[in-house]
Amino acid sequence: MREYIARLPRLIAGSRRATIDTIEPFEPAVSPRQPIDLTDDAAVTEVLNLAIQVGAVLLDSGTGAIDTQMQVRFVASMYGVENCEVDVTYNTIWVSARRGTSMPPVTAMRSVHYRSLDFTRLAAVDRLVRKIRNLAIDPGEAHTVIDAIIAAPHPYRRWVATLAWASMAGALAVLLGGGWLVAVVAFLTTAVIDRTNRLLNKIGTPLFFQQMTGGFIAVIPAAIVYENRETLGVDIKPSLVIAAGVVVLLSGLSLVGSVQDAITGAPITGCARFFELLIMTGGIISGVGIAIRLMEATGIYLPTITSTTEFDLANTPVRVVAGGTAAAAFAVASYAEFRALPTAFIGGAMGAAIVATAGHYNFGPVISAGIAASMVGLVGGLLARRALTPPLVVAVAGITPLLPGLAIYRGLYGLISGQTIDGLTAFGSAIGVGCSLAAGVTLGEFVARTLRRPRIPTRPTRALLTARSGIRPGRMTGEPDVDPDAVTQPLRKSDVRPGLTDRRI
Repeated sequence: MREYIARLPRLIAGSRRATIDTIEPFEPAVSPRQPIDLTDDAAVTEVLNLAIQVGAVLLDSGTGAIDTQMQVRFVASMYGVENCEVDVTYNTIWVSARRGTSMPPVTAMRSVHYRSLDFTRLAAVDRLVRKIRNLAIDPGEAHTVIDAIIAAPHPYRRWVATLAWASMAGALAVLLGGGWLVAVVAFLTTAVIDRTNRLLNKIGTPLFFQQMTGGFIAVIPAAIVYENRETLGVDIKPSLVIAAGVVVLLSGLSLVGSVQDAITGAPITGCARFFELLIMTGGIISGVGIAIRLMEATGIYLPTITSTTEFDLANTPVRVVAGGTAAAAFAVASYAEFRALPTAFIGGAMGAAIVATAGHYNFGPVISAGIAASMVGLVGGLLARRALTPPLVVAVAGITPLLPGLAIYRGLYGLISGQTIDGLTAFGSAIGVGCSLAAGVTLGEFVARTLRRPRIPTRPTRALLTARSGIRPGRMTGEPDVDPDAVTQPLRKSDVRPGLTDRRI
């Protein structure tokens, strides 16, 4: 029993570390695994293009600019291109390799055009970087893999993602205190939003108008059901349905990446991302406002919300389960690997539990959100090692149920109904909660990144055996303490797209 208790922290922290966690930003690169001839322009260009393609996938998935720079520079250094400058500005990646005073530098550039979130693609690139580091594969083979990763379709069909978005909205409605009817209406409304926005995306509609359309649709079903509640014999709070729809629309935006860039030393990219986030949020607000005015013009008035209006939140166990379910559903909707779903569920459930506990002691929404996000970033980063999942997947999924959709709706309703001060206060609270979530996740990930696997004191004989042989305590064989997934296995087809079942482009 003592041995199992001693091993528990190791099981939580994991023996593996995320790829980004193993890169030291201020230390020289390790010895090149597959050095190339730096006098060969074609070879250097091939390496830079490989590194920049890796960075493009990371940036497209919401990774911060500094982390993207580090991994791009790391991939280049694995092939001996160590003296290179990397600059990531918003959606552009520049890489320039200097080759001394007698030869001109080689420069590569790539613009990242945002696609739908695909965390499986992010995980596949993470594994590719591990292979480059540990197996010393040549640039040509690595190019083949990264090209296949980028060109591969999503790992499962689109209707599965639609069901996941809808399930996320239903869980959020329960998290906010709604009953089964609110959850069903939120589920159906979000399914319609997702399919409609998909059609708009096919014809090239700008994202702002997609967000506006989603906000508009979020109001209509809830208002109609509320107006006919006596005829149907039901009771519904339309504000909860609308808030759930707003959170779903907000969840696809790069909140974590924008604030993380501003904190970690990329202010230009951070400001650009945050401004884009505000514009997209403005689209949601515009759609909701237009729908409310349209409903009032037809004689349908939503319940009045004032600064004293209270929403009966669900009890703590229900909120914990609902938060975990919403996080796991978001991970599915973002095409995460199935191995990441339990970790995402734990992150969401833990965040909801911390917010519920902090709210009980009147910590306030901003402080509660910061504490919860810090723990999600810390514990999620450690648990992500066990699932061989990039920590970003767990962090984004874990804080998604905590996004301030209800505060945004409260602020919008206040501005529309002439309660300007209450509306601006609610909007300020929403911005504060959003920034607190992103900053808390950044802090938690930083601590998780610097926290190495703990060494638990054991019996002297076992400690001496470990020191002499290099074998971890508890092992029955003499295999070394390395990452078996990254070192002992060659490249496989599954490294390109594990679990691929859909050929839709």
